[in-house]
Amino acid sequence: MKLRFIFILSFLLLSCKPDKKAVKTIKLAHSLGVTHPVHETMVYMADLVKEKSNGKLQIQIYSNSQLGSEKQCLELLQIGSLGMTKVSAAVMENFSPDLKVLGYPYLFRSDAHRFKVYDGPIGKELLSASKKYWLKGLTYFDAGNRSFYTKNTPINTPEDLKGLKIRVMQSPTAIEMVKRFGGAPTPISWGELYTSLQQGVVDGAENNLPSFYSSKHYEVCKYFSLNEHTSVPDILVIGTPTWEKLAPNEKDWLLQAVAEATQYQRKLWKEAEEKAMEEIQKAGVKILRPDKSLFEARSKDMLQHLKQTDGHLYDLAQQIKSVQ
Repeated sequence: MKLRFIFILSFLLLSCKPDKKAVKTIKLAHSLGVTHPVHETMVYMADLVKEKSNGKLQIQIYSNSQLGSEKQCLELLQIGSLGMTKVSAAVMENFSPDLKVLGYPYLFRSDAHRFKVYDGPIGKELLSASKKYWLKGLTYFDAGNRSFYTKNTPINTPEDLKGLKIRVMQSPTAIEMVKRFGGAPTPISWGELYTSLQQGVVDGAENNLPSFYSSKHYEVCKYFSLNEHTSVPDILVIGTPTWEKLAPNEKDWLLQAVAEATQYQRKLWKEAEEKAMEEIQKAGVKILRPDKSLFEARSKDMLQHLKQTDGHLYDLAQQIKSVQ
């Protein structure tokens, strides 16, 4: 893994040559497949940037973890070897600790509540907090609600998770949550998960419907339990070394494209959820609708524990809950 990372870093450094035509290119890498709605949004954004700049600023996209895991991409952003990336807020919390609040279970009442938080003062403050880590958050892409899916065991109550190895992101909050539910959290990178499910390294995972569908995990896992425990957004991030090299007009082109792409993505996401639900049922996946209150009750201690260990983050969670 380290050798692969060194190879990627060497590739990026060698490819950062000035363009004779004075076209500035920002490299954007992420872990999703090309059919995922967030990837489609980034393609849409890249087209907007090219159009607004008359081709003077362009975004080159590398999908499917071509340039490394989410964590590795963030590290490349920090040193300026990569320009932009899309990561889950759960991974970003390792670089900007306040973001961990977005991974707490049952924090949001509805989609409308979630978007008010993302677009409002709290969301903007959380995005800007990562600047001291050489990472500038640009926007939140909706990633819907995360639920459990498994190979052989239907999850109707938290007790059904007992003894099951559940893949989670490299997030302390996600790890603690699965432990509270009774499962055995197992951090595995997204790119390695399909094989891990096939080989029985893990018994299941947790994610949203479009990701479950676009990754083809439905070919291995035949139970999807809509307990909707968290709503962890994706975050579009630019490295501050890259951001600071942009001229004022280039920053404007990029920010305008990001704002338009954000609204486009939310529409695309709802369509993707509907399509994913339809297609996975055709593929024989059984959709379960458990009593969410059973899972919520198990997770309440997480916030109480947070009150004792991190009063700032606890207050932030309460502020989010109180947004009307």
